[in-house]
Amino acid sequence: MDATSVTCSTSATALELNELIDSLVASHRSFVDDLPNVGSSGCLAATRALVKEEVGVLDARLSGEEDRSHLQRLEAWLEQEMVRLEPWFDERGEPRPSWIVGRQVLPLCDRQRLIMTSALDLEPSDPMVSRCLDPGFDLVSLLVGLYVRDETRLAHYALDRYLRLSGDYSLMRLISVFAVCRCLAGARRALQRSESGREPAFRLAEIMIECRRYLDLAEQVSNFRFPPLIIGVGVSGSGKSRFMAEIVERLGAVRLCSDAERRRLFGIDPQAVEFDEGVDIFSAESTERTYQRLASLAGLLLNAGIPTCIDATCLTRAQRQLLRQQGEARGLPVLIVSFEADDETLETRIIKRAHRQGVDPVTSLEVLHHQRRLFEDFHDEERQHLLRLDTTAENATDTLAMLIQQRIFVG
Repeated sequence: MDATSVTCSTSATALELNELIDSLVASHRSFVDDLPNVGSSGCLAATRALVKEEVGVLDARLSGEEDRSHLQRLEAWLEQEMVRLEPWFDERGEPRPSWIVGRQVLPLCDRQRLIMTSALDLEPSDPMVSRCLDPGFDLVSLLVGLYVRDETRLAHYALDRYLRLSGDYSLMRLISVFAVCRCLAGARRALQRSESGREPAFRLAEIMIECRRYLDLAEQVSNFRFPPLIIGVGVSGSGKSRFMAEIVERLGAVRLCSDAERRRLFGIDPQAVEFDEGVDIFSAESTERTYQRLASLAGLLLNAGIPTCIDATCLTRAQRQLLRQQGEARGLPVLIVSFEADDETLETRIIKRAHRQGVDPVTSLEVLHHQRRLFEDFHDEERQHLLRLDTTAENATDTLAMLIQQRIFVG
């Protein structure tokens, strides 16, 4: 494993996580724009070939009966999933070279703290790099590298940012398969380091621990899950987006942001600061389309076993019901979180945000007042799923995380 206590010296010789994610999104954008490409079996064939090779190498090197049994279970699970998900593989189109190909090997840092000596935890000489695979393997390589180093919050953050910027939510139907494949490659790489014959006994023990850590992570990924649906409700300035982002990092989920998806419907980059003012992306029709898209994407993610958070104002009962049905129709736990603050706090936050963004505070306050008029209180059926959070309270984030754990992940 790479040491994580070393400091990255300069940004010129290292990548920060946001830089890496943005680069991956830009590199993969043409692939995402090409979807769907129904009828191609290239992605599935490439994945099958990878599984065959990684399992073959591991099978020849693992000597313990328990380790070999572990590998056999994972191989059987992969075969079953590749058959079940074949239509989704077909929609992914043709495989492509890894993001790593042709790039300088740079370490990955977080606020100048070294995380990995190679940004995707892959060296250019690794056999996996020479393969053409689904671009999702680049993201998965990053995530697996973070998870095995106990950088769980960074992994959750990376996934959230990548999906929000790329819009490649269909990847989530296959991400468990890709992650198990990547874990097998990590276990294989660990074992190959023991073949020099010059490693002392204590290093051989460490290598086996590393190998099993990858196999254990693969086992966790392959376990069936009943994902919750968490619906955030709140007007501008309520702190909803900030708290939802924090919960995603803490608990692990995919966040669907109405702002990003509304823009994507009109072909606008989610990060764009300016766009054609002649396009009304906030009309009633645009808002309805946005919530329909959020509901569709939530259904896709829940079908894939992915915990899902909705980051939208959700002011009307009809909007909340449309989203809530995605969980209830699948028999999954649903939680509605109302993010609340007093009027003075809301207006103060709105004015500060407007000044920070260089926009007219009066216009921003008019949006807030309009949202207040539109808000429809929760009816009795909604209250069965409801948590209210005062976002001005001390330790509000910790309180919310604890309540969600109690209501969904534990209870």
